[in-house]
Amino acid sequence: MKVVNLKQAILQAWKERWSDYQWAVNMKKFFPKGTTWDILNLAEALLEQAMIGPSPNPLLLSYLKYAISSQVASLFLLSLFQFDDFSRDLCVQSLLEIMDMFCDRLSCHGKAEECIGLCRALMSVLIWMLRCAAFYTEKLKEPLEQGATEIQLKMCLERLLKILGSPKNQALIHIAKLEETSSWNAIEQSLAKLGDSLGHISNNQLRSQAEECISLVKGIPTMLSVHAEQLNKTGFPTIHAVVLLEGTMNLTGEPQPLVEQLMMVKRMQRIPSPLFILEIWKACFVGLIESPEGTDELKWTAFTFLKIPQVLVKLKKYPQGEKDFTEDVNCAFEFLLKLTPLLDKADQRCNCDCTSLLLQECSKQGLLSEANMNNLIAKRTADREHAPRLKSAENANIQPNPGLILRAEPTVTNILKTMDSDHSKSPEGLLGVLGHMLSGKSLDLLLAAAAATGKLKSFARKFIKLNEFTKHIRDEGSKAASVRALLFDISFLMLCHVAQTYGSEVILSESSPPGEVPFFETWMQTCMPEEGKILNPDHPCFRPDSTKVESLVALLNNSSEMKLVQMKWQEACLSISAAILEILNAWENGVLTFESVQKITDNIKGKVCSMAVCAVAWLVAHVRMLGLDERDKSLQMIRQLGTPLYGENTLQFYSERVVIMSSILEHMCADVVQQTAASIKFPATGMDPMPYWNLLPAKKPIKEVLMDVFSKVLEKGWVDSRSIHIFDTLLHMGGVYWFCNNLVKELLKETRKEHAMRAVELLYSIFCLDMQQLTLTLLGHILPNLLTDSSKWHMLMDPPGKALAKLSVWCASSSYSSHNKGQVSAWQRKRHREDIEDYISLFPLDDTQPSKLMRLLSSNEDDTNISLPSADRTMSSSLSASQLHTVSMRDPLNRVLANLFLLISSILGSKTAGTHTQFVQWFMEECVDCLEQGSRGSILQFMPFTMVSELVKASTMSSPKIVLAITDLSLPLGRRVAAKAIAAL
Repeated sequence: MKVVNLKQAILQAWKERWSDYQWAVNMKKFFPKGTTWDILNLAEALLEQAMIGPSPNPLLLSYLKYAISSQVASLFLLSLFQFDDFSRDLCVQSLLEIMDMFCDRLSCHGKAEECIGLCRALMSVLIWMLRCAAFYTEKLKEPLEQGATEIQLKMCLERLLKILGSPKNQALIHIAKLEETSSWNAIEQSLAKLGDSLGHISNNQLRSQAEECISLVKGIPTMLSVHAEQLNKTGFPTIHAVVLLEGTMNLTGEPQPLVEQLMMVKRMQRIPSPLFILEIWKACFVGLIESPEGTDELKWTAFTFLKIPQVLVKLKKYPQGEKDFTEDVNCAFEFLLKLTPLLDKADQRCNCDCTSLLLQECSKQGLLSEANMNNLIAKRTADREHAPRLKSAENANIQPNPGLILRAEPTVTNILKTMDSDHSKSPEGLLGVLGHMLSGKSLDLLLAAAAATGKLKSFARKFIKLNEFTKHIRDEGSKAASVRALLFDISFLMLCHVAQTYGSEVILSESSPPGEVPFFETWMQTCMPEEGKILNPDHPCFRPDSTKVESLVALLNNSSEMKLVQMKWQEACLSISAAILEILNAWENGVLTFESVQKITDNIKGKVCSMAVCAVAWLVAHVRMLGLDERDKSLQMIRQLGTPLYGENTLQFYSERVVIMSSILEHMCADVVQQTAASIKFPATGMDPMPYWNLLPAKKPIKEVLMDVFSKVLEKGWVDSRSIHIFDTLLHMGGVYWFCNNLVKELLKETRKEHAMRAVELLYSIFCLDMQQLTLTLLGHILPNLLTDSSKWHMLMDPPGKALAKLSVWCASSSYSSHNKGQVSAWQRKRHREDIEDYISLFPLDDTQPSKLMRLLSSNEDDTNISLPSADRTMSSSLSASQLHTVSMRDPLNRVLANLFLLISSILGSKTAGTHTQFVQWFMEECVDCLEQGSRGSILQFMPFTMVSELVKASTMSSPKIVLAITDLSLPLGRRVAAKAIAAL
């Protein structure tokens, strides 16, 4: 008989009763070489012929089993989908029995397309089995056939559990779901049908099996997001330090970047929600207790009572799963109430019941139910009965800061409305409002409340507008002139105070048209001394029109007091620097006597304090340029300008204005005082000395200071505000590379696991001082040096090596996340940095051109160090998801990440194994642990696709879940790479 097609071959085999071995031999004879079983649809044809009758044909089934043994399982699974007559029990039974041959040990070592085919086949069989289970569950309604139906259902559910119980099969189905969303919809429909029929199952064992199957299928889409929370820890120093850092240095920052950062840490460290919220509150109370008296105390109060509740409101919007966020907040407060000594100390410091005020604020924001709030307040009130009290009469009269701050917040809104009115209509009324703001600590209270609620920038804009308004001079009498002078002076002083207290970026407008930049912005950027800003006293900004300077000098020298009518204050402030230079030269050359100079300085500060501020700003820049023996007269002049007048002929609110002026001058002169060891006192400040100033011990190398502070912090287990300021100063002084390199060296010295882990948590929080730059240095310089130098590999042993891998991933993930969202804090952006090596020359764009790093690696091929396949790696070997997503490689962070993953790929592919290879595995494991479900913006997108096959060779990485995590499944190529790697496991 001549065989024409497959059906004829099957018919002949059945007639002649071929054995399965004969079947295989004859099939090879009948069909030409190179013909594969899938081209012939062999599995489909055999299945169709075997299932023609009410019971399956055993001979044809034996051929089918032989074909499956010859690796056509996926074809069988796909063809199985077409058999839908579940009423033929014997046929269904035989098909389920065949599945025992392979359902929990599927594999494929072919091409990626074949592996994707296996994924699709597995999903189609899942649909078939769910339909089968749903059919028999529905059939249980018929009492006559209940026993036989239960047997069929049991067989089906057992195979389903066998398939779904394999993580490998789950992963393959996960890939298929992303490949074919329509098929997944069919699975969801079958699941719903099976779920609706569960009530018909009277057998408890069968019902629990069916429920387990449903649960396993529902878990497939979210299989990457299931992370166990840490339940063996109660303290989380990273959260503590991040909150302290924000409260100490970034009160004006938007809450969203802080929220993102806190959520990132929560996810990376698997912190349960109640303990996460508790740690935030603990940090706030510690900050309140630690904060220096004065402005810093008000800032911390505003941060705790106004900003943190807003942060929690934003955290509430994040998906919490089945948990209720308000219940987590309540639970956190329950834990907090047990920390009685901490709460008592805070109450003592603030002279009020802080916890109750905080609970009321949280209730207002919808973070606590009223019942929970009342219950917590009652518990705290009972606790406070036994608390130590400050009973002095002095304290009884002090109004508590938390209450003042909470009242200041609505006042800020009212002042902003007042400032929006037309200033020309009632300047006297506006002056009254401003005068009230200057009294006592009102200004600092209002500014702290505005900063914590995000209104400070708006506040500053209104004062700049007011300052500009004073330029417009009409026909004015002496009263109108004095009001205008006061409006100019108060707005100028307030803006200086805001810039010094909260940073100059709060003042700067987003964009002003050229030629329309407000006077104060121009003066602040060019003439105002700030920390880390060096001014040139000979800069053109200090050298205005000479005729204006001459007339100002004459006015100051000849008049008994400053004239106010028709006075252009902005011009006077810009001219005063050159005028002071003239006066100083005249004094030094003996043209003017000390008494004459004193009269001039009295004139400068007598009416308008702003002129004294502008004069001292120039003198500070001038003193820096002088030799030690030339500074005397300049310093004397600064002292004279800082000493207030106590005469009667001063303008309104003089004493209040002098207090602010003295504070401004003290900040301006701080650097000069430190450098010259001069004694300049500003007696009228009425404020506390500058906190956190001059923290470094004299004559001690900064490396020793860094090591001492870090060891103390590590011993304590948490970072305090003072340490944060010391670390910040050291980062400024030593530079990013020095700071990062020395702290990493300290980490690599840790030989105890718990100390190494604590060091990582603390270092991550310290790196938050400038996360972007420190991450670039860590990933772009320090890690490559450690990984490419065999003499340093011993440093990467466990535990310090594992700890460094964790720190590197945490820094990379949070930097990449915040960078992508454009959420770098303003106080990080303004940092004055040294020029570190240009990343574009270090890591060139063109991947075919060897980068400096790659040349370094390839030059070591003959050493015991890593050998790379080639210096100029081709694009195909380094193709990554980031290139398919067209991520810009002009960005330094993207460039550094791409090169780091190229280096990691080369280490995995090299023949030399060692601790550096183990480090790479730890790094990748941590990447998987930190992965955010469904986020395309993961650092793993920079990993070359070729790395996946290398990684699965390592025992710790050969898990289907890890393969899914490290590949970008949003891309077809990523799914193929993952399917190929998983199918081969």
